[in-house]
Amino acid sequence: MAFERKYVTVGGARIEYFIGGSGAPMVWLHGSEGNLGWLRVHDELARSFTVYVPTHPGFAGSERPSWLESFVDLSRFYLWIFQELRLSKAILAGHFIGGWLAAEMAVMSPNIVARLLLIDAAGVRPNEGEILDIFLHGSEATRRLSFFDVKEVSDYDLLFGSKPTPEAREVHVINREAATRFCWKPYMHDPTLPPLLERLRNIPTLVIWGREDRIVPLECGELYRKAVHGAELAVIDRCGHFPHLEKPTEFWRALSPFLG
Repeated sequence: MAFERKYVTVGGARIEYFIGGSGAPMVWLHGSEGNLGWLRVHDELARSFTVYVPTHPGFAGSERPSWLESFVDLSRFYLWIFQELRLSKAILAGHFIGGWLAAEMAVMSPNIVARLLLIDAAGVRPNEGEILDIFLHGSEATRRLSFFDVKEVSDYDLLFGSKPTPEAREVHVINREAATRFCWKPYMHDPTLPPLLERLRNIPTLVIWGREDRIVPLECGELYRKAVHGAELAVIDRCGHFPHLEKPTEFWRALSPFLG
C-alpha cells in the first residue's frame, strides 16, 4: 500500500506524519520507542481507512514547542494537530504511551473520537505490581522483555535487528529524552485519568493486550475495560507487549469485528 511522509506546522513546530490509504480517518499513536515508520499493521488498516501515523512532538522527526513539557501538554497539543490536519473526528488507536495519549485526548475531547483502540496502553497504575521502569532497564533489556518469543515477530530484524548506525543512536537518544520528559513523573500514568474515563461511555472502545506483557501488566487492560462503560478487552495468549507485531493474525481476529 502506498504511503507518504508529510509535515504539518502546528504552533510553529514542524510535525512529521505518515499517511496512506483511503476512507474514514484513523490516527495511530506510537509508543516510547518512537515512530517505527509505516508498519504492516498500517498497511492492513489502510485498505479501509485513511491512516495517519504522526511522530510525537520532541521525538526524532518532529519539533517540540519550548513550552511543551508534560504529558497533559502533549495531549492538548495533539488536539491542535488534529485541527491543523482538518480531522474533525477519527478512529484513535495507540500503543503503550500512544494508548495513554489516545485515552487522554478522548477524555479531553470525546467528540473527536469515533472509536478508541488501546493496545497494551500505559496511563493507569496497576493495583498490584508496577509498569516496568524502561529507563532503568535500558533499551536493549526492555526490548528483550517486550516479546514473549521474538521468533514470532517476522519484522523483528527489519525493525530492531541491525547494528545501530551513529544516526540511529542519535535518534534513540532523542526519543529516550522525549519519553523521559513526558512520562517520568508520575511514571507512565496519570492519577486523574481513571475517574475521567467514565466520560467515554458513548465511545466504542476496544482494549487489546498481550497476556505475557512484562512492560504494562494485564491488570491495566482490565482497569481500562472496567473504567470505560461498554469497553471490551481482548487478551492474546503467548504474546508480549507488541500484539500487532508478535501475533498479527490474532490481533486482526480481535480487531476486525470492532472496526466492522
